[in-house]
Amino acid sequence: MSDVNASVQDALASLSASRAIVVPASERVADRIRTEVAEARLRVGARLPEQALAEALQVSRNTIREALSQLVAERVLVRIPNRGVFVAQPEIDDIRDVYSARLVIEPGAVRYGLLAGDPVAVSAVRAAYDRGRAAAAAGDWVGVADANQHFHRDVVALGGSPRLGREMGRLLAEMRLVFQRMPEVREFHEPYLARNGEIAEMIAAGRTEQAADELVRYLVTARDQLLAAYARL
Repeated sequence: MSDVNASVQDALASLSASRAIVVPASERVADRIRTEVAEARLRVGARLPEQALAEALQVSRNTIREALSQLVAERVLVRIPNRGVFVAQPEIDDIRDVYSARLVIEPGAVRYGLLAGDPVAVSAVRAAYDRGRAAAAAGDWVGVADANQHFHRDVVALGGSPRLGREMGRLLAEMRLVFQRMPEVREFHEPYLARNGEIAEMIAAGRTEQAADELVRYLVTARDQLLAAYARL
């Protein structure tokens, strides 16, 4: 495992410790790797060796290959001939595409979601905001970024659709890679923390139309900020 860099070793340890895969299944393997990307344990440029992944997850290399191919198709990973598979670096067109999807999914989950009035689902949205606020108070801006990912995941969970949840997982993995290119984590996430709280309060109060409209404005602002930042890189 000498060719595995430190971030991959950490991710492999996490995968191994949390493995719940009994029967080899490429979709479940892909989901676990995607989560490692979304949680920033796998970073842009990290190489993913098949054998090490197979050992960490206790699945066959064929299953790993299928999972990696799926993630390459999703643009979470990239395959470089004669070198291997690496965590991808998103480009400016990827940002536009991801936000096009988010602008449909997130406001729609709030506006039409089966669980938009469910106290447990709504409390999860508020709890994600509270974790972000606590992280900000501690000066933990990586923690704020983590909480923001969870906030948007829990917003989509209001839709009550496992399919939407899986798609949002893919989008959040790409978003984490986008954020890795941002020079200042605090600069991007701090202005949106209060807006997360406002949206959470609207949802809790049953003002779902207002919350959905605010999400649209929020996402457009975030998209434009990222596009401007990428244009300067």
